[in-house]
Amino acid sequence: MQQTKALGWLLALAICISSPAHARTLHVVASFSILADVVKQIGGAQVVVKSLVPPDGDPHEFEPSPDDARALKEADIAFLSGEGLETWFQRLAQASGYKGKATVVSTGIETISMEEDGKSVTDPHVWNSVRNVIVWADNIEKALSAASPEDAAKFRSNATNYAKQLEQLDAYARAQIGAIPKEQRKVLTSHDAFGYFSRAYGVSFLSPIGLSTESEASAGDVAKLIDQIKKEGVKVYFIENSNDPRLVQQIAAATGAKPGGKLYVESLSAADGPAATYASLIRYNVDQIVTAISK
Repeated sequence: MQQTKALGWLLALAICISSPAHARTLHVVASFSILADVVKQIGGAQVVVKSLVPPDGDPHEFEPSPDDARALKEADIAFLSGEGLETWFQRLAQASGYKGKATVVSTGIETISMEEDGKSVTDPHVWNSVRNVIVWADNIEKALSAASPEDAAKFRSNATNYAKQLEQLDAYARAQIGAIPKEQRKVLTSHDAFGYFSRAYGVSFLSPIGLSTESEASAGDVAKLIDQIKKEGVKVYFIENSNDPRLVQQIAAATGAKPGGKLYVESLSAADGPAATYASLIRYNVDQIVTAISK
């Protein structure tokens, strides 16, 4: 009996020694809700993620709170989309005393440059093309694996599975929109956040405000846009979940464009809403656009 117990104890010890140690849970800060969801998909149970900009929040006009500063200071790793989106992050990092280096997940993406206020600027809304988020996933997996090598295999597995889901989502968007005649694929929105969506899926977007919601449209710009909408026959407009809808509604009233609903552009919805994850956001936006321009 004693020999049996001893053998059992030795076997248990051998299993403990041979099993890889599980790293502590990583505390992660992501700049806004869409990015936070993608980090959760890759990190799985090994991460706890806080989004600085909450669901339905505007990442351009975000004002961090003392709680945000504390969360960043205590984080093991921070993630930004980059390309000029989070202009407030450096100030927050300095105020919080955060010593780490934030990982910019958009590194490696072929960006779009646009002219705004006489300057060439990079469009930061890269996530509105699904294939760009596959690049995100790869960059996130590498950063998490470097922070917690013991869980690297799990992160790689999660990233591979998630990339397959994104490939299917990208194919869905192309098929749904591709079935609509090209001359009908024209939409009015609040601000110029759909450049990557347009390039990937062939929908033309017109808007009164530029890349950032902090900019303002002049009366002359609005008048030109109204003329352009009438000339091109744009028949539908959308409001955005995180932006003021009044200007685009005024333009629609002047042009006869009909409401197509709400799009989730820079933020997820609340957990009980239609766009609580990145994948559901893209599918919802595609379905909303297709339904509206098909009429």
